[in-house]
Amino acid sequence: MEEGRTTDGVQEPHRIALAPSWSLPPKTLTLANDEVHVWRASLTPKASRVQRFWLTLSADERARAGRFYFQQDRERFIVGRGLLRAILGNYLGVEPTQLRFCYGPHGKPALVPEPGLCFNLSHSEGLALYAVTRGRAVGVDLEFLHPDFPYEQIAEHFFSRREISTLLALSPQLRSQGFFNCWTRKEAYIKAKGEGLTLRLDQFDVSLVPGEPATLLFANGDRQELFRWSLQELTPAPGHAAALAVEGRDWRVMRWQWPDKAIVKEKRKSP
Repeated sequence: MEEGRTTDGVQEPHRIALAPSWSLPPKTLTLANDEVHVWRASLTPKASRVQRFWLTLSADERARAGRFYFQQDRERFIVGRGLLRAILGNYLGVEPTQLRFCYGPHGKPALVPEPGLCFNLSHSEGLALYAVTRGRAVGVDLEFLHPDFPYEQIAEHFFSRREISTLLALSPQLRSQGFFNCWTRKEAYIKAKGEGLTLRLDQFDVSLVPGEPATLLFANGDRQELFRWSLQELTPAPGHAAALAVEGRDWRVMRWQWPDKAIVKEKRKSP
């Protein structure tokens, strides 16, 4: 994840099997006002990729990269920021090196000057998602489903009473998926609002039952908030959960696969 809480902390699998419903982008890329584009990309830190993206970063981004203790984390950061610059540069028709970022009071990134292009990003276990819109706030969250993660204890500390009750009512086989459904939807909503840790996770409710639509169910008693935001589940890869939170309801999502050779190779090998 770029900002906010995260459940990361274990070594990535040797290979990520990618879900098939993501398409390579067209040669001429356009973003309509009623579209949300979500990009899926690998953060595989191959030397050539790292060097190429390193050259596009700003001085402060290079300084941030240098503060990572582990080489893998440092190189993933470089690739992740380089991909962000490449994706946004495509929409704006500018070189990635020309982009400038500012950060909200709780760390949410934005472009300077404001071009009407809104975006958010998240990463987990070597996979990244980038959401891009025009004129509407957006948040995205991606998590790897750790098999031994103590989700029931985490839920007791962070989820609302309603969500805890719904989670525990699920069969044991569905609880892990239910937890990560809830977690990613909550994180996507918080990131879209840009309020960071100031918005407690137990102050609002989201749906979590596997197979049911992603929905904001309660927002601290503010009914207008329920109509202002809409949520959508994403399925970027087996063993991952992801969610999208978007301002408004009159939008449709387009899922793009970043055309990287490493990803194409992984996709062909996956069962």
